[in-house]
Amino acid sequence: MVTDEQVRKLMKMIQTEETQSVAAAKAGMTDKTARKYLRLGKLPSQTQKPREWRTRPDQFAEIWEEIEEILKRDASVEAVTIFDYLCRQYEGRFQESQLRTLQRRIKVWRALHGTPQEVMFAQTYLPGEQCQSDYTHMGKLGVCIGGQPFDHMFYHFCLPYSNWETGSVCFSESFESLSSGLQNALWELGCVPKQHRTDSLSAAVNNLSEKEEFTARYTGLLAHYNMSASHTNAGRGHENGDVEQSHHRFKKAVAQELILRGSTDFNSRADYEEFLRRLLKRRNASRRASLQAEVAAMRALPVSRVEDYTRLSVKVTRDSIISVRKNVYSVNSQLIGERVEVKLHAELLEVYYANTLVHQFARLRGEGKAAINYRHIIHSLICKPGAFRNYRYQQCLFPRVSFRIAYDYLQQHYPATAEKQYLKILQMAAQISEERVAEILRQLITRGEAITAQRVKELLAISDPQATIQLLAIYEVELSAYDCLLQEVRA
Repeated sequence: MVTDEQVRKLMKMIQTEETQSVAAAKAGMTDKTARKYLRLGKLPSQTQKPREWRTRPDQFAEIWEEIEEILKRDASVEAVTIFDYLCRQYEGRFQESQLRTLQRRIKVWRALHGTPQEVMFAQTYLPGEQCQSDYTHMGKLGVCIGGQPFDHMFYHFCLPYSNWETGSVCFSESFESLSSGLQNALWELGCVPKQHRTDSLSAAVNNLSEKEEFTARYTGLLAHYNMSASHTNAGRGHENGDVEQSHHRFKKAVAQELILRGSTDFNSRADYEEFLRRLLKRRNASRRASLQAEVAAMRALPVSRVEDYTRLSVKVTRDSIISVRKNVYSVNSQLIGERVEVKLHAELLEVYYANTLVHQFARLRGEGKAAINYRHIIHSLICKPGAFRNYRYQQCLFPRVSFRIAYDYLQQHYPATAEKQYLKILQMAAQISEERVAEILRQLITRGEAITAQRVKELLAISDPQATIQLLAIYEVELSAYDCLLQEVRA
């Protein structure tokens, strides 16, 4: 069979060779075939007629109307589902090898008679007109910090015109992380686009029941930077297409860079963030020319940033705890009944009383979590040891694994006094040193010795660094010498 390449070669040789026969021979065809294609002036592929016959009988021809009815009823039905139905209805008639034939026929039917599909419309972006931001989960990359899985998100900011991008590590889609991430990006960029576009995240967009389209805090944030707001329709992430595509390319670049690095484990979070910063810098290097056009069309930054935290006023309960965004934190019992001011950052929670910072906690992720510090309540638990057994937040009062093992041991060997003894051990950790108490417990567990509050106290005294200090001898002073001095002064 003559190929297109042979005919092309014939057309070329006919211009240089003396006879048609020589040209045909060099093209690898007979004189007759050469004359045929020279007369037609077409390639073999252009002369082929579409095949209108079948090489084997159509096994679905007789029941195609039934299949078509199922497709018309619901276009989302899969070919596998229809094939399973046919195998049940016509037992023994169809073989598994015929599934691919049915899939091809259904594919053709959908292309010719199926429901219209959603059309995507490519957008034209102008320099400096818009910036987009969104969150993406990074868990599948397998990043670890100090050998521990680091489950996190990435706040991603990009400019659709130049594709310049930046971002920051975060753990939730809260307003605080949005405010912090957006402001960090704008100050790194050094100027402000005219519009900020997000998806319909609750930190920026109100529910349909609200009269205002955007939340008051988000509106105030954009007003400070003189930006207008825009968002996608709910469930239509592709409407923020540029940043969505940036997610895919950025995470792919991170994955490839981790392969070159040879490890997904980092010594610290700071090392990982520096790794991302260098990667973003390299990716932005090729976008400098288009970025300059964007920067020229943008507005100047305001004089200062907006507070990227939320102020809350909460009351300390009788449990010596405060409730913040459906999570609880313990505070000093002296604050029971008082109202404190909480500054809620993206990853930090600060507690103020009378304009004085009294506590600082890592912000809990999710809801229904508790951060109870035993040092805040141990003085009361010692007086009420019976409350410990069924204390709602008991799990928070085991600061280390060795403490949990010690309590289980006490329950097994001294059930009548287990709570009292464990609370005394916890009190020693609060008053002296949690590190030293934990080390003593570890040694007792390793050696298989009995664990009691008295034994821990004895070992603490032995290991007490104060015990090795020699006491200085202080002799009594003879005050009569001072009287003699006074007499001499008078004289």
